[in-house]
Amino acid sequence: MNQIPSTEWHPRYNPWLIALPLMLATFMFFLDTSIVVVALPYIAGNLGSTQDESTWVMTSYLVANAIILPASAWLANYFGRKRFLIGCTIIFTLASLVCGVAASMPILVLARVLQGLGGGAMQPLAQSILLESFPPNQRGTASALYGLGIVVAPIIGPTLGGWLTDDFSWRWTFFINLPVGILAVFLMTMLIEDPPYIQKQAHKMDVLGFGLMAMFLGTLQIVLDKGQDVDWFSAVWVRWFTVVSIMSLIGFIVRELTTDHPIVDLRIFKNRNFAVSSVMFGLFGLMIFSLITLQPLFLQSMLGYTALDAGLSVTPRGYGSLAALFIVGALSTRVNPKLLVGFGFLANAIGAWMLSGVSLQMSMNTIVLANVIAGLGASSIFVPLTTLAVGTLRNEQIGNAIGLTNLIRNIGGSIGLSLVATMLARLSQTHQSMMVGHLSTANPAYNQALNGLQHIFEQRLSPVDALTHAQGFLYHVLIQQSDYWSFVNLFFFVACLCVACLGGVFVFQTPRKGAVAAVAAE
Repeated sequence: MNQIPSTEWHPRYNPWLIALPLMLATFMFFLDTSIVVVALPYIAGNLGSTQDESTWVMTSYLVANAIILPASAWLANYFGRKRFLIGCTIIFTLASLVCGVAASMPILVLARVLQGLGGGAMQPLAQSILLESFPPNQRGTASALYGLGIVVAPIIGPTLGGWLTDDFSWRWTFFINLPVGILAVFLMTMLIEDPPYIQKQAHKMDVLGFGLMAMFLGTLQIVLDKGQDVDWFSAVWVRWFTVVSIMSLIGFIVRELTTDHPIVDLRIFKNRNFAVSSVMFGLFGLMIFSLITLQPLFLQSMLGYTALDAGLSVTPRGYGSLAALFIVGALSTRVNPKLLVGFGFLANAIGAWMLSGVSLQMSMNTIVLANVIAGLGASSIFVPLTTLAVGTLRNEQIGNAIGLTNLIRNIGGSIGLSLVATMLARLSQTHQSMMVGHLSTANPAYNQALNGLQHIFEQRLSPVDALTHAQGFLYHVLIQQSDYWSFVNLFFFVACLCVACLGGVFVFQTPRKGAVAAVAAE
């Protein structure tokens, strides 16, 4: 059994001061994961690229982010955590400048790779420093602060991106990072310090392990991002990438469990709370990214909302998240975190179920309450789930644990985005095949509608053309209804998934009160 350290390290500066540059970096990173989405058509048009080529602006960022995330703890120990965090923030800020001035798509994609590498390492470093800077009985509040970036930034990203793109230029979605990054670097230099248990690694990097990990995550992310565009396994390259990804994963696990100095310590999964929390974080990422993607997509494709208005539709979710973050942060030391996680998934289930009742005649106000409830649920999950994940680990294990949970949550989000794109298409085809049989002359309702429409079109067209337009109009309605029911089905699926996640709550061990740095008895 490992022993809890007899003394706790305390930073020289007030933890609330230390939190400021960490929150700036966190908010900047998570904002950039979503702010560019609405600008992709403008980027493609301005740089003379196709819409498919412009999606590499997102894919390259996510791939680089996924590759660096699990290695961030080792790299922080090797270079020194403060030095590495400042370096990553500088790389992210300079890459944002290059993105903003890019004159061609290849330069933009290369700059996004650098952004992903810098930002991917920033997020677990910021979270682990934040958790360790606060005393154990205040780490729920620290998790709430970090949750501001994770929960709120992706919500306001599409709205802010739509406004900057419409009123200024898509380049300002990158330029906005410059003053934030400069201020963050300045404050990090002044306030952050390395604790005594962060010591520089004497051994070399596990190059083989890092290579296997990079190959696994890179091929996985590309398959998830591009698979739907080529009908998944019908494309030869998708099958090959999938095989390479699986084999790389197996090789990576074997390597990390057998080497003396792994780049990622997978033995941490022996801790039951951490293992269960990792699964729950993956499902959390899948759920939240699915909901954030589905709602604006429904409003744009089905109701004709603009990108800005669709982005504004998720704003109430941010209000719910903000309210819950501070409430849950205060309750985390007084209430069993398992109960808070259960409440969070239940609230998200209710919000998703309410969204499954949307109609094609609804107004924006119809979905406000559902978004507020879902926002309450998202924040109620993140803070206590982080507490459960690290609550039975030593301080020196937190950095590695945070990197893995961030990676798993991001992979869950990527799976959620792919699931939404794939299932919308598949469900729409299924509903269309089921409904098309009703467009038959043997159906009295169809004949009545067809005759009524034909009579209307005959006022301007010949009888033959009027019949063709009437049939086309009814087929368009069928496609619209098929798409509508696919959205409804997916909202309901997310609600059912959240309910299923409630079962995971009963698997956790309850950490001792205030024992965020405690060690599990093995």
